[in-house]
Amino acid sequence: MLTGLRSTVQSLAAGAVTLPEYWRSGVAYNPLSARAIQDPYPTYERLRTRSPVHRSRLLEAWVFTRYADVEAILRDYKRFSNMPSNRRVSKHRRDFAPPRADWTMLFLDPPEHTRLRALVNQAFTPRAVDALEPHIRTIMGELLDDVEDPAGFDLMTAVANPLPVIVIAEMLGVPPEDRARFKHWSDARARLLEPTITAPERARAAAAGETLDAYLMPIIQARRREPRDDIVSALAQAEEEGDSLTEREMLLMLRLLLIAGNETTTNLIGNGVLALLRHPEQLALLREDPSRIPAAVEELLRFDTPVQLDVRGVVDDCEINGFPLRRGDGAVLAIGAANRDPDVFDDPERLDVLRAKGSNISFGRGVHHCIGAPLARLEGRIALEMLLDRYSSLRLLTDRPRFRWGIVLRGLESLPISAVPA
Repeated sequence: MLTGLRSTVQSLAAGAVTLPEYWRSGVAYNPLSARAIQDPYPTYERLRTRSPVHRSRLLEAWVFTRYADVEAILRDYKRFSNMPSNRRVSKHRRDFAPPRADWTMLFLDPPEHTRLRALVNQAFTPRAVDALEPHIRTIMGELLDDVEDPAGFDLMTAVANPLPVIVIAEMLGVPPEDRARFKHWSDARARLLEPTITAPERARAAAAGETLDAYLMPIIQARRREPRDDIVSALAQAEEEGDSLTEREMLLMLRLLLIAGNETTTNLIGNGVLALLRHPEQLALLREDPSRIPAAVEELLRFDTPVQLDVRGVVDDCEINGFPLRRGDGAVLAIGAANRDPDVFDDPERLDVLRAKGSNISFGRGVHHCIGAPLARLEGRIALEMLLDRYSSLRLLTDRPRFRWGIVLRGLESLPISAVPA
């Protein structure tokens, strides 16, 4: 009730702030409106057409919606920084920026980012991810076995939420009895990525971070003494040219991996299954030939992007596609909009699991390309394969499933479905 009231109030306030944008450009960007939360893509289309480099008073930044612009900025870390300190913002927004001591490599630029990325890469080799497939299939099978009534269940509760957290928790060496706590900590910390975060939510996120650190410290120390086959041990033992992670860097890295290994994959599974159920002819193509599922995962990532926005700060005065930017300007990169750019994708508003042209940028580009992308793709593929194998039919039990309130991470609160066992 309170969350709904808060979101309504913030949406109305945001609408008033964005009204001058409409007068100036013919389009307003209010990502907090109920309509945009449910379906941001019509707004993206208007922005791309009428104001592809759009000044947002609400976000205090320029919003880029064209694929070419978004990709160029993602690749150019020298002119566009991930560090919050390189963005000029109001005092209110500055108060909500993460403190420097809590910056993960997500908020760092080379060379600091390069060093940390090189160390953590050793724990995410393609070989290591591929080796997880049999066990992920076992986990997925157990989750489906636990569905009490296939005629009516919530896919998010049954599969999309627990699968990624179980996988990442096991990779971190967390015992099964602590998975629920891990999910709670992950949800609280993920709100830090949203500009809609409130002061109480920030306090809860900080408390979750401290509790998580206290939980992980003894594990880190134990793995340094006696390594096991998990990520904590790999990070504790990782070295690159004589370098290693400090305990603080280890804690921040594990915080990041917990969220990254959780939120994006949950959204991929939920958004992807919803898209397929709304396009039964596309689902039928996958049933007809399951070998199409890996390519379908790419199309689902494009069609309803799990991470909608990314942010950069302009390091020096420059131009993007002829548009002048000033040092300290904020650049909001609408990845969800770029993934539906008609200059790159034919008929981009249509879901097409056989699509061959165009490459989505859902996991980013350049030095900050998502390190967990292969794992997310693997979990998404296994989830789809096993759902279609277990059930001969799937259908929605609601015409309007609700999306969680946020503008960076796009995911469902619930997805009620009905299934018929094969």
